[in-house]
Amino acid sequence: MSNSLRNYNPDVLSCLANLSNDEVFTPPGLANQMLDLLPEELFKSPDTKFLDPCTKSGVFLREIAKRLIDGLADQIPDLQERIDHIMHHQLYGIAITRLTSLMSRRSLYCTKDASGKYSLSHFDDMGGNIRFETIRHTWQNGKCTYCGASQEVYDRGEDLESHAYEFIHTDNPKKLYKKMTFDVIIGNPPYQLDDGGNGASAKPIYHLFVEQAKKLHPRYLCMIIPARWYSGGKGLDDFRGDMLNDQRISRLVDFTDSKECFPGVDIAGGVCYFLWDADHSGYCEYTNHLKEKTTTVNKYLNEYSIFIRYPIADAIVHKVYDYSEHKMDASVFPRKPFGLSTDYQASGNGHIKLRSNKGYFKVSKDEVTINRELLPEWKLIISYLTAEHAGMPDKNGLFKVLSTNEILEPESACTETYLLIGHSKSERDIRNLHQYLRTKFVRFLLLIASSGQHITRTTFQFVPLQDFSKPWTDEELYKKYNLTDEQIQFIESMIRPME
Repeated sequence: MSNSLRNYNPDVLSCLANLSNDEVFTPPGLANQMLDLLPEELFKSPDTKFLDPCTKSGVFLREIAKRLIDGLADQIPDLQERIDHIMHHQLYGIAITRLTSLMSRRSLYCTKDASGKYSLSHFDDMGGNIRFETIRHTWQNGKCTYCGASQEVYDRGEDLESHAYEFIHTDNPKKLYKKMTFDVIIGNPPYQLDDGGNGASAKPIYHLFVEQAKKLHPRYLCMIIPARWYSGGKGLDDFRGDMLNDQRISRLVDFTDSKECFPGVDIAGGVCYFLWDADHSGYCEYTNHLKEKTTTVNKYLNEYSIFIRYPIADAIVHKVYDYSEHKMDASVFPRKPFGLSTDYQASGNGHIKLRSNKGYFKVSKDEVTINRELLPEWKLIISYLTAEHAGMPDKNGLFKVLSTNEILEPESACTETYLLIGHSKSERDIRNLHQYLRTKFVRFLLLIASSGQHITRTTFQFVPLQDFSKPWTDEELYKKYNLTDEQIQFIESMIRPME
C-alpha cells in the first residue's frame, strides 16, 4: 500500500467520542491491525466481497477500500473505474443507527448521500451499499425474542433509536443480501443492551453478531469483542463452548486492558479480536498483551471449560492439577445462599444477624428460607463483586480480586450480595480458610478464572481445597506446588497485598 494512502494525519475517525462503553468506535490503527490478519491476496482480487454488519464510523470499509485501491491497480488501471468497481461490487455495510449510517457513508463515499454529486462513486440511491432500516424489537413476555432487550427500556416512539440491530433481528441473515456470498465479515459489534434487571443489569449481544455472521458461511470472520466470554458473561455458556471448541479460530489476540485498544474506555475483563478461517483446523495462534509485554503461543483453546488468558498461568494450573485435589468450586454455595435477595427488607425482629450490602440487620430464623442448619456454624463470605473497578487493575497494574472477605459468627446469615465460601463448627478452620483466601496464590487462581467484575462459584474451579486445621502462607503454597521463580514472580507482579 502506498504511503499516500496509509499515512493520513490527522484522521477524524481517531478523534470520535464513543457512543458509550457498549458501542465503541474503532480507531483506524486498530482496524488495520485486524485487517493485517487477513491474507494479502484478498485485497488483490476484484471478486473479494467484504461486509461490516455493524458499521458505526465506516472505518473498516474505508481502510479496506484503501487496500483494494492499491491491490487492484494493475488489474483496473483507471482510478475512477477501480473505485466504482470497489464501491459497487466489493464493500457492503449495515449501520447500527441512522446517525452511524450517515457517518459510514461519509467515511466511505465522502458524502452522506451516495447518490449526490459529491459521492466518490455514484449510486442510484443515497444509501449506496451501506444500508440502514428502522427495525423494531419483537416483544414476548417483556423481552425481545431476538436480542433479549427490555421492552420497558426500548419500546420507544418512532423518533427514537430502538437499538434493534437489523443483522441480528432476523432468523435468516441471507435474506438481507439475497444469495450474495461474502468472503470476509469484519466489525466491532455493539456489546450489550439493558435487560431490565436490577441496577445496571445488561445482556451481552456481541455474541449474536458472531453467531449470525457464521450463518452466512464467509471464508473469514474477524471481530473485536469483550473478553468476558472467556469465563463469564450472562447467557454466554453456549457461546463460550462453541468458541473454545471451534478449531477454525486461527488467531486470537487478547488485551487485558481495553484502553490499549480503545483509549479512555474501561471494558470489564478487557477485549479481544479473532480470525475465524473456514479452512483452518488445529492450533490457534494466541497472543496476550499485558503491561506492555506480549506473549504468543500456539494452543488448543478448549483445554479447560474456560479460557486461561495468561500463558504462564497454564503451567501453574497444570502443577495444581498434578495433585488431583478437590477444588473449591464444589464447596462454594450458589447465589442467594440463605434465600434472601440483595434488596431484602429485614424485619428487625429475631436474633439472627443478617449481613447485607448496607450493614447488619436482625431477622428471625423463619425469614431464612434455605440452609437453616448452617446458622449455628461459623461461616466465611466474600462479595460477589471484585475489588476492581470494571474488573481493571489499579494504577500499578495490580489486582486485589477480593473486596469483602469476612467471617460470620454463629447465628448469622447473608443476602445474595455475598457468596458463602465455607462453613464449619470450628472457628479455627474458618479463620484458616479466611487466611487462605487472602494469599496471593489463591487470589491469582481466582483472577485467571474470571474475566470481569463478578466472582461466582465457578471462579473457584482452579483453587484446591486444603487441610484447614492449619494456616497457609504463600511461601508454603509456592513450595507445595513446586512453582518456579518466574511463576512466583508473575503471581507477585499481578496480585497486590490485602490490607
